[in-house]
Amino acid sequence: MAAKFIPRQFFPNYGSIPRSYYLGHHRAGLKKMKNMLSSVDYVVECRDYRVPVTSVNPIFEEALGETRRLVVYTKRDLGADSGSTAQQLAEKIVRQFDQNSAVFFVSSSSRPDVSSILKHLREDAEGPDKIVGCRVMVVGMPNVGKSTLINNLRNQGVGKAKAVQTGGQPGITRKIGSPVKIIERMNGSHVYVLDTPGVFMPYVPDAENMLKLALCGCVKDSVISPVTLADYLLYHINLHDAQVYERWSPPTNEIMSLLNSFARYSGHLAKGGIPNIDLAAQHFIQKWRSGSLGRFLLDDLQAEERHRQEGAKDQVGISITQALRAERKSKKRDNPSCSKE
Repeated sequence: MAAKFIPRQFFPNYGSIPRSYYLGHHRAGLKKMKNMLSSVDYVVECRDYRVPVTSVNPIFEEALGETRRLVVYTKRDLGADSGSTAQQLAEKIVRQFDQNSAVFFVSSSSRPDVSSILKHLREDAEGPDKIVGCRVMVVGMPNVGKSTLINNLRNQGVGKAKAVQTGGQPGITRKIGSPVKIIERMNGSHVYVLDTPGVFMPYVPDAENMLKLALCGCVKDSVISPVTLADYLLYHINLHDAQVYERWSPPTNEIMSLLNSFARYSGHLAKGGIPNIDLAAQHFIQKWRSGSLGRFLLDDLQAEERHRQEGAKDQVGISITQALRAERKSKKRDNPSCSKE
């Protein structure tokens, strides 16, 4: 009789994980956003539904001040089965995290999902009285779906085709775009949205959070080894349903054996029929990103709920200056030759 499969309960290999992806256009974009706040009526902050806690960028709290905010959790269809008990419970908990903001959940491919956002903006008490219209700035981490959201708002709101470019990797939007009309009003005070570059946090104290963000595509795939990411994904899949990869392998905690089988099955082979492990890992990750290897959250919402109820402060809630200082120290540790003698 075969032994019962026991999945790993933790993922310990954090040593070589980079802790930052704060690029020049992130810094420049954030500065421009801050300078434009006086002409903005709303900020729509996008977060990835699969990492509703980890995709919160604390520097927005400091940089965007008291501007009214909507929180939109994108890619809902990739984080849970529609209408499931898991989805209902997750959204109930997540709403409690943002009690001071209106909260919306949208799927990556469903345009009607944005109707509730349009209704909220259309019925806003101050909007109809503004002569020049209402300006909405859309912000968020890289590749959380800001541009897709804007295109869906435009299509659903005014029936126009997409206005901003989208892509599967971060960095498609490098600067703040021109205003895009999403609501027309009879008095001419229309509602416009502004696309912005995705802004990563200057430093990620928790290496596992970096793995989560990388797995969801918030950093370029070249930043962290695809095999490491695939292994981290396997760890999460096994905690939910190891049967989703049964066509390639029986349940396993060994990523190399799974990738070998997956590469041969999928034809990801190098010369001589040798499995191309890195390419296989990239495609394995992409299958999960498209919803083909289970739909689940990477964040533990119950643990986060307990954490908040206990009143503990998360380490990511540091200032931009503190985060940049931590980033510099991390780089010096990783590259001693870069520090001064």
